[in-house]
Amino acid sequence: MLNTITQAINNREEISFTYSGLERVAQPCAVGVSTAGNNVLRCFQTQGRHVTPGHEWDLCTISKISNLKLTGVIFNSNPRGYKPGDKGMQRIHAQL
Repeated sequence: MLNTITQAINNREEISFTYSGLERVAQPCAVGVSTAGNNVLRCFQTQGRHVTPGHEWDLCTISKISNLKLTGVIFNSNPRGYKPGDKGMQRIHAQL
């Protein structure tokens, strides 16, 4: 799964997945290890439902992601509010 997410970040390709029981489509921005020691994905959600309405940025624990797929949709611009060097990660494997 880490390889697919890293590929999506490097190619700026949207991904679809299930998280917290909700189908989502998102722009992956960074993947790494959280301050709690978990592999995580920082992404900007473009479609699907949210646990917290109006909340577009997510920090997802990778072990809780299922049905991960590359969508083939390329995004050229960084998502609104994106900042490199994610403070929620102690180590970053890949980022925009």
